[in-house]
Amino acid sequence: MATGNPTLPNLLPIDGVKIAIVSAGIKKPGRRDLVVFELAEGSCVAGVFTKNRFCAAPVLVSKEHLSKGSPRYLIVNTGNANAGTGEQGLRDAKATCDAVAQCYGVSASEVLPFSTGVIGENLPMDRLLSAIPTTKDALVADAWVDAASGIMTTDTRPKGASVSFEYQGHSITLTGISKGAGMIKPNMATMLGYVATDLAMDQEILQALLTETATKSFNRITVDSDTSTNDSCVLVATGKSSAPAITSEQDELYGLFKEKLQTLMITLAQAIIRDGEGATKFVTIQVENALSQDEALEVAFTVAHSPLVKTALFASDPNWGRILAAVGRANISEFDLNKLEIYLDDVCIVRDGGRATDYTEEAGQAVMNQEDILIRINMASGDASETVWTSDLSHDYVTINAEYRT
Repeated sequence: MATGNPTLPNLLPIDGVKIAIVSAGIKKPGRRDLVVFELAEGSCVAGVFTKNRFCAAPVLVSKEHLSKGSPRYLIVNTGNANAGTGEQGLRDAKATCDAVAQCYGVSASEVLPFSTGVIGENLPMDRLLSAIPTTKDALVADAWVDAASGIMTTDTRPKGASVSFEYQGHSITLTGISKGAGMIKPNMATMLGYVATDLAMDQEILQALLTETATKSFNRITVDSDTSTNDSCVLVATGKSSAPAITSEQDELYGLFKEKLQTLMITLAQAIIRDGEGATKFVTIQVENALSQDEALEVAFTVAHSPLVKTALFASDPNWGRILAAVGRANISEFDLNKLEIYLDDVCIVRDGGRATDYTEEAGQAVMNQEDILIRINMASGDASETVWTSDLSHDYVTINAEYRT
């Protein structure tokens, strides 16, 4: 199940990026499960990765290779996460890079590997390595849509977005894809995300932009409060646009580009929530007037992670007491219960320490029947605000994860 419009928008090619999607038969015979991105020479690459201590072998290798310079190739396999695989997993990730390097005539350190799928199983290296040479003849510029499908696991639909705008007569384009439906509370980025632009900028600025925009997008979503072992997000700048390069945060173009990138990243992040495993609701939790941003996030995520709140959302049950209880147990400093207000959309459900006197069950029910729901919490203790996006908890979520390996 999923919410919102299932139609993937038109994904624009990025000058300087070619993509190949082939079948390695890693988990299912015939499925196109291996994706290679070829980046133009001189491209800059930035990355953010999971903070899970059991991070996957490809994450370790990608971080090491990224520290050595700008990669030329990204390789992504689905069906197997190559996580919890110890030294063998590291050897397999490095062997994958070696094979790509040999195929394309670059050094292994210019290749970043990514994997997603089942944890704790070794990669079927014979199948993976035999498929890598077939990617060479499959490279094309306009393959973002196929790539969005190629990186899916339990996703029910591909996820992507593009933005194109003009600056001083120059065209600038951004395109990105993401995947993820479960094991989502990223703590850096998402399950997997790949974003590219034809603009030019140096790696330090690119990294700062990715870190900041990922924090306000992928780090503001949660399906089930589980941080994956494989979370990775990459931002590429090919420099092929005729627009002037961004060399400083003071550049006029910097602010405009950052705004466009943030919009695209939020779109990709929200698409994951709309396709959350078993999701029937898309829920925005907005905390206002908190003492600090940390407190606002603590309240928002406490509500978002409450199984009782999430099951009430699935049942379209306006059980406002569950939201009240979640706010009350958030690990924050004291706040005035009598000033706190909680709303379902514009319907006030809590005021003056209890149920709002003008609240009616009919008004609450009308909101809970919606597919998109806003839970707004006014802490009345400061001027900090934060927004988190989440989904409900359904029977299908339990079924999907109970049967994940079967």
